[in-house]
Amino acid sequence: MELRQLITFRTVASTLNFSRAAEVLNYVPSNVTMQIKALEDELGVRLFDRLGKQLVLTTAGKRFLTHIQSVLDKLDEARSVVHDNENVSGTLTVSANEVLCAYRLPVVFHLFRSRHPGVRLIFRSVPNQQLKQTLFEGAADVVFMLDEPIRSSALAVEPLVEETFRFFAAPDHPLSKLTVLHLEDFHGQVFLTNEKGCPYRTMFDRQFEKKGIDSLTYLEFQNAEAIKQCAITGIGIAFLPEMTTKAEVERGELVALPWQIPDLHVYTQMLWHKDKWLSPIILSFIEAAREVIAIEEENKSRLSLF
Repeated sequence: MELRQLITFRTVASTLNFSRAAEVLNYVPSNVTMQIKALEDELGVRLFDRLGKQLVLTTAGKRFLTHIQSVLDKLDEARSVVHDNENVSGTLTVSANEVLCAYRLPVVFHLFRSRHPGVRLIFRSVPNQQLKQTLFEGAADVVFMLDEPIRSSALAVEPLVEETFRFFAAPDHPLSKLTVLHLEDFHGQVFLTNEKGCPYRTMFDRQFEKKGIDSLTYLEFQNAEAIKQCAITGIGIAFLPEMTTKAEVERGELVALPWQIPDLHVYTQMLWHKDKWLSPIILSFIEAAREVIAIEEENKSRLSLF
């Protein structure tokens, strides 16, 4: 069993794509395929399954990844002792849901890459409900979640910013003309939301259930962009975090409805495993995320004064 095979396995497990892993490692795809096959032959088990076009870790692969991640972390730790921490290199894997990927993380990635161009940065978009598991399996070094305050004995959780959720509609929507909304105004309306299982969809349902309303009409989507486009065309009322609609509101394509959602506290939170060794790479990335969010919030506060 060779070290390069273990590194290749971890990279394929992170990207779930042989071609992408080859790009990250600067190998030809056939080299990656051969290394994984040699590793599987030596272990006597399949580490990956192909389900159509989708590559997935087998149960054995998930178990192997957990142990291999620990071994490679120790190796990274040993390397950092003998190298100048100002010239860090290696691989960093980050995961988040599609909303945070699109609206919070690009600036973080840009700042981090400007400081450490030699680091291979791997990002995987993962549904919110699966993000914690990527930390337990060692498939990600740091994850970002959009959820109510998270408590965990095994994970380090750092809330970065509280996110405001609002109802948005097209400017010509009947409810956008009202300065005050009452609960009965929502009867007969169509709500554009994420699918059930999404944390903020659960919060949305809970708010109306508290009012004794459980027969709302929904159109469900997998991403914020689809929700926004349908709201712009007047199909219904979108339920989204403000950060996703800033451009559309500024262009006059959407307006925020005058309805406050009580007791809804959702945060962008950064998580990592408490037992994981925080390499200089990870520490630098965590600091970059803190800096970016702090600057964005400072700029937001300044604009609110005008």
